[in-house]
Amino acid sequence: MTQRSLPVPDGLDGMRLDQAVSRLFGLSRTAAATLVESGDALVDGYPRPKSDKVAAGSWLEVTLPAPIVAPVVVAEPVTGLTIVYSDDDIVVVDKPVGVAAHPSPGWTGPTVIGGLAAMGQNVATSGAAERQGIVHRLDVGTTGLMVVAKSEIAYSVLKRAFKEREVDKRYHAVVQGHLDPLRGTIDAPIDRHPTADYKFAVMNGGKPSVTHYDTLEAFRSASLIDVKLETGRTHQIRVHFSAMRHPCVGDLTYGADPTLAARLKLNRQWLHARELGFIHPRTHDEVRFVSEYPDDLKYALDVLQDAS
Repeated sequence: MTQRSLPVPDGLDGMRLDQAVSRLFGLSRTAAATLVESGDALVDGYPRPKSDKVAAGSWLEVTLPAPIVAPVVVAEPVTGLTIVYSDDDIVVVDKPVGVAAHPSPGWTGPTVIGGLAAMGQNVATSGAAERQGIVHRLDVGTTGLMVVAKSEIAYSVLKRAFKEREVDKRYHAVVQGHLDPLRGTIDAPIDRHPTADYKFAVMNGGKPSVTHYDTLEAFRSASLIDVKLETGRTHQIRVHFSAMRHPCVGDLTYGADPTLAARLKLNRQWLHARELGFIHPRTHDEVRFVSEYPDDLKYALDVLQDAS
């Protein structure tokens, strides 16, 4: 632990406390918010909510955590990880369930980056050591398409494209019940869950989050939907549909019915990164890729269709 004390600079006057801590100490916004929520950032001697605005000249006392040693990327074959497309600039993979995008503290399982290294695929060196080449991510329990940058120009162009919402990311999900309306948009801010560290929730003051959906097929107890993400927040689809009381089938973390999950033999959320379209960073041609459902999701969908 390291103790730091300093006045709030004039340039940060009126900024949110978590954002000010992030700027001053080089922390990610999430790390800064966690630090503030734990009471390790005091303003004039008192803890404050992370959304409070700071005033220039206020005295800021922060207890910084010990630096985290970055996980090492290990080249290790990943069962089920397949390359859909590869050239000198990008590699598009179909990610199986149970695989993380990259190494992280506390994760000891397989990763896309480790799997690509085992296949002899070199990725861009931009980004943190354990996340080199990564321009977007999928949850461990979500299957489907990911693009990884192999060249530095691809990393730069794709990072900007994802940030500017120029990438067409389409997911298929099976959610409980029937959505009303059948087609619509969910515009609700997302932030860390107030009590569960591993979850996220719709929260006032959270990051803007927009999800578009369209019902493809309705079953007796669930619906197959096409989802287009306008933003890319952690757990965004899972959080938004849970907040609407239509959680992804099998997603027990966000309130899904365990009885239905057991009947469908699902051990994770029914959520698949189905389609990925973007402008190629070097050729400037539009490229688009589609992924078929993996066996566990296909089985669950067949059971629902048969029952309906």
